[in-house]
Amino acid sequence: MAVWCGAVMALVCGGFCALTLMNAHHHVTEDRRGRILATQLGVAPLIPADRRLPAVLPGSGMPILQVVDSRGQVVSASRELAGKARIASFLPPEDNRYADRTVCDAPGLAGTCVIVVALRVPEAGGDWIVYGADHAVPWYTDLRLLAALLAGSALLTGLSALGAYRAVASSLDPVEAICAELAEITATDLGRRVPVPASPDEIQKLARTVNQTLDRLEAAVERERRFAADASHDLRSPITAMRVQVEEALLHPRETDWPAVSAALLADLHRLQAIVTDLLTLARLDADLGGSDGTGDGTDLGELVSSELTHRGHQARITANLAPGVTVTGDPLQLTRLLGNLLDNAERHAAHTVTVSVRGEGPDALLEVSDDGPGIPADQREVVFQRFTRLDSARSKDEGGTGLGLAIARGIAEQHGGTLTVEDSERGARFVARLPLRTAEEAGRRPPP
Repeated sequence: MAVWCGAVMALVCGGFCALTLMNAHHHVTEDRRGRILATQLGVAPLIPADRRLPAVLPGSGMPILQVVDSRGQVVSASRELAGKARIASFLPPEDNRYADRTVCDAPGLAGTCVIVVALRVPEAGGDWIVYGADHAVPWYTDLRLLAALLAGSALLTGLSALGAYRAVASSLDPVEAICAELAEITATDLGRRVPVPASPDEIQKLARTVNQTLDRLEAAVERERRFAADASHDLRSPITAMRVQVEEALLHPRETDWPAVSAALLADLHRLQAIVTDLLTLARLDADLGGSDGTGDGTDLGELVSSELTHRGHQARITANLAPGVTVTGDPLQLTRLLGNLLDNAERHAAHTVTVSVRGEGPDALLEVSDDGPGIPADQREVVFQRFTRLDSARSKDEGGTGLGLAIARGIAEQHGGTLTVEDSERGARFVARLPLRTAEEAGRRPPP
């Protein structure tokens, strides 16, 4: 940035210097032409009385003069041009009395360039020409002016580059601080945050975004840690119970009721298998390996619920209110798992009745599962979807549950572009899954092979 700024300032200064030199050159040249012409006009009145013109005109230095008669003969000249041939041969145009040109290596003026002005003096016997000459103005006009312009340009270019360097460096200091802080943050120290600069600019926005990302990362890591701790506890409990039962049975093999021990072991194995299965399902959902991409077959929610209720056993009385024609796009097996988890949860906590309803509402299909149990406090409605959640209420006393069913159900709903929430109800808990209705475009779209 400093180099570019210096280059731009150098170009600007170069243009300014060129314009200044051109303007100064023009004015100095015009001044010299005027001085030459004034000197010529002082000699022109003497031409009719040419006897008064001496062969060598008085004075020396610039401007110098040379008088040529109508026959083209030099009749008078300044000391520098005495005895020399004509310094120029051009004549003023017919419609003007004088003309000027720059002539180099003229007779008597070898090795130099001069401005020559030719002045016509009309006479009866023919026009006389008075030539006047002075040193040509160099392109730089004056060395002092050129030195001043070059020095000023160099100073401005250097100051611009230095200013740009310092400005950019100071503006990037917060970025260096952010990078240094990020380099020191590790998985065991996610509570640290990058410094936020006071200036309201893009770097401040970057720092805030980084801190927000770190907040989410810390929350995610904390959830994973709690999940790992809870999972290890829930996996260790049935394993420990099975080991204790086997060890007790082996201590007194003859007095052990082996069918009872086997039944208890099978129950613990069933719970262990359910936990492992749910953990694998959550892993697939976290990896986005399941769900709908909008190209699957249409699933009638009413028919899916009716089929599930027909094939499963009931621990509570289930009533259904199923609207026909409510179709969504998705994996029927995943949607069945979502419904089954909601029904399992409702049956474990229902006092007598579980109600299932399916209907359309705007662009969404609604699947509701409610029970007449103790309900869920308003401040715990999001907590129940966390993995291995245990509430301090009657609903937390699950028998046979893994603590992962609601988390899996919400994951399936979200992978199908929907939501799963706990909403208000007169009694008990009401779980509402909202899934996008199948559109006509999706109905006409075939799944990829």
